Amino acid sequence: MPLINFGSILGFAEGMEKQNLDFFLSAANTPGCAAYQSLFDGLIKNSRKHIKDIQRTRRENVTEMILESIEGFFREPFVLETKHAPGMDVDGIFKTAGTLIERSIRYYGEAAVKLKGQSEVSGTLKNLGKKYKRDLDKLVK
Repeated sequence: MPLINFGSILGFAEGMEKQNLDFFLSAANTPGCAAYQSLFDGLIKNSRKHIKDIQRTRRENVTEMILESIEGFFREPFVLETKHAPGMDVDGIFKTAGTLIERSIRYYGEAAVKLKGQSEVSGTLKNLGKKYKRDLDKLVK
């Protein structure tokens, strides 16, 4: 299914962030991840901030979403099915968290290019991708 405009791109981003948040919350509450509580607390905090950033960007740029259509951008490469962390071992949790973060980096990078005509929105998306790159660095250390 194509992402055809500003609203659909940010709507999908918000859904993606909520999926990330749900997984990180689940991981933080998994007994096997107790030693990594601060890491997952940070990922949870960041995901909540990302959701607010996306919602704010959508509100503040609502006039931008009316006119410009987007072509050649599809949601399928970014759709991931995840299990909840309590049914996974620690390695599986970290692998899934990494996959979610890598997906977010790719999505925000590609979405920023598609919305390059809307510099403020594109900049916000690039910034979210950079934040996720920092989260990925923390996850692999």
